[in-house]
Amino acid sequence: MKINKKPFGTLSNGKKVELYTLSSGDITLSISTLGATLTSLYTPSRKTGVADILLGYSTLSGYAADPVFFGATIGRFANRIGGARFTIDDKTYTLFKNDGENCLHAGLKNFGRQVWSAEQYEDKGGVYVRFELNSPSNDEGFPGNLNAAVSYGLTNSNEMAVIYEATVDAPSPVNFTNHAYFNLAGEGRGDTLSHELIIHASEYLPVDEHSIPTGEVAKVELTPFDFRLWKPIGMDIDKTAPGAASGRAGYDHCYVITGIPGKLRPAAEVFERASGRIMRVFTTQPGIQFYTGNYLHNIAGKSGSVYNKHAGFCLETQHFPDSPNKPQFPSCIYTPDRKYAEKAAFKFDW
Repeated sequence: MKINKKPFGTLSNGKKVELYTLSSGDITLSISTLGATLTSLYTPSRKTGVADILLGYSTLSGYAADPVFFGATIGRFANRIGGARFTIDDKTYTLFKNDGENCLHAGLKNFGRQVWSAEQYEDKGGVYVRFELNSPSNDEGFPGNLNAAVSYGLTNSNEMAVIYEATVDAPSPVNFTNHAYFNLAGEGRGDTLSHELIIHASEYLPVDEHSIPTGEVAKVELTPFDFRLWKPIGMDIDKTAPGAASGRAGYDHCYVITGIPGKLRPAAEVFERASGRIMRVFTTQPGIQFYTGNYLHNIAGKSGSVYNKHAGFCLETQHFPDSPNKPQFPSCIYTPDRKYAEKAAFKFDW
């Protein structure tokens, strides 16, 4: 196991960005200090050889202008907040509207746009990089000073481990995730509709025409959202509700993961038959957002790749969307006495 650090480039504001590359066994992971962003993940395959299974860009300039959050760490609040506002203790906070009338992934200057500090370390059979960022009070409209940390690591059991942490000095919503787009065949190698998927959830959150949860928790049984048994991603995709004002079919829905929130438990499994790669996802969080890259269109990616609709999928472990406005959902409001601490793991086989 080893870690390599090198310059990745300089932003227009003069800030220098570094790239950390972690290696463990046959897996290699690279992470940029801009957005604590996963830029590549090379895994082997018995059938098709080694491939990078993350969509992204070859250069820093691509990530600096990225409109679709390739591999970025998302915060302060992942996913959507309806009406770009919420209320705590009778005080209403107004956020930046960057998704129609809603706030998506915490607004304009979200965590994916910030340069994080970083420190590498080894622990319990793994190599890690811990990224830290301070978000001042009223950052993008959110209350309280927040200190964020996320650690990404590779273990000797072919696993990418993720540790999310945060403290706040005033009540505030907190909800972190990573926005990696996966293609287990290899980035740039077609769409992901033939990937087979299991989501360990018997319930999901229906959404309105603007992709905001209605507040209902519905059964997946007898719906296109049922992935309790292996099923190709594309099998029922045309039967899904639009889930967005544009009317494009596709998955962009949060699933209620079976089991007890706070405990690391299975969330999803993905199999790509041509390569033989398998990815298993685990989380301590209440939900996982399954997104099928519905808005990818002619994006110039790595080494000449062009990404279009469904070129990658996301499995974003997180609290439920619009939780600050849905008291029936698990609380995402953290306080000086309630520290935010969540974990995720992505385990690979081939």
